[in-house]
Parts: sequence; structure tokens; C-alpha cells
Amino acid sequence: VTQFLGAFNDNLLKSAFAIAVTFRLADSIAIGASSLVMIAGGLFIAPFFLFSGASGTLADRVDKAAITRWVKVAEIGIMALGAWGLWQGSVPVLLAALFCLGTHSTVFGPIKYALLPQHLEDEELVAGNALIEAGTFLAILLGTIAGGVAVAQAGSPALVAAVILALAVMSWTFA
Repeated sequence: VTQFLGAFNDNLLKSAFAIAVTFRLADSIAIGASSLVMIAGGLFIAPFFLFSGASGTLADRVDKAAITRWVKVAEIGIMALGAWGLWQGSVPVLLAALFCLGTHSTVFGPIKYALLPQHLEDEELVAGNALIEAGTFLAILLGTIAGGVAVAQAGSPALVAAVILALAVMSWTFA
């Protein structure tokens, strides 16, 4: 549940950013909206390349449950930053939030798989990995759709801000 909510929330904010930039903030930025959306995607993905090795080492050396709780506390702060960025229509704040979300996901990634052998029998690991992956991709799909719909339908960014904060708190609660 924690993984699902985190992936859903990451993609909800990323999609909300893309729609907000394309349709609401395009006039306030110096570069084209499509270029900015590509930059945002790059900033979200960059931490996976930059910090994956360190994240795996951290997961090997530190209690995984403790890392999960700290990562989920950080997610609440990151989503608060993203909510504020949406509320203010601040592209730099939203870009910073997306980079931080990518970093958050990079740190959490090794943990979600490292926990499985501690809770599943050897013959259950393949199915457990498959369920984590299926849930992750479903969360990505649903979060992307929800982010676009929320910004397109909402009269103000307050709805999206409230949802991403609520989801972050729920994810931490489940962690």
C-alpha cells in the first residue's frame, strides 16, 4: 500500500505539473511548455541514475523499516513543497519538488524489494516481485491520469495540493 500510494502520488504531481505548465503557466515561463515538461521528467528521473548505488548500499546497512519511515516523512515535506508550488504557480519550486520526489523514490526503491525476502518464502518471491511491479505500474498509470484530470477540472490548485498532501500522510501511516 505504501509503495502504491507513493508511486501514485509521484505521478499525480508530475502529471499535474505538466498540465499546469502547458495550460496555465505557459505564459509565465521563458522556455516552451513542452521543453519544460521534458526537463521536469529528466529532473524526476535523474536521481535514479545519480543515487541508486548509494540507495542500495544504504538499504543494506540500515534498518529498512526505519528508512521507510524516514522516506515517508520526507515525502510529506516534499509534497508540501509541491503543493505550495502548485498553489503559487511557481515553476522553480515545482521542479525542485520533482527532483526531490525522484530522490525519494530512488531511496525507497531498493527497500521495497529487500523487504520481500524477509516476509515471503523463497517460492513466493517471484509472485511477490510481480505484485509489487504490477501495483507500481498501476499506480503510475492511475496517478498520471488523476493528475491530469485534477488540474484540468479543478478551478484552483487547492484540490490537487490537498490530495497530494493527504496521500503522502496516508503513505506514511501505512509505512
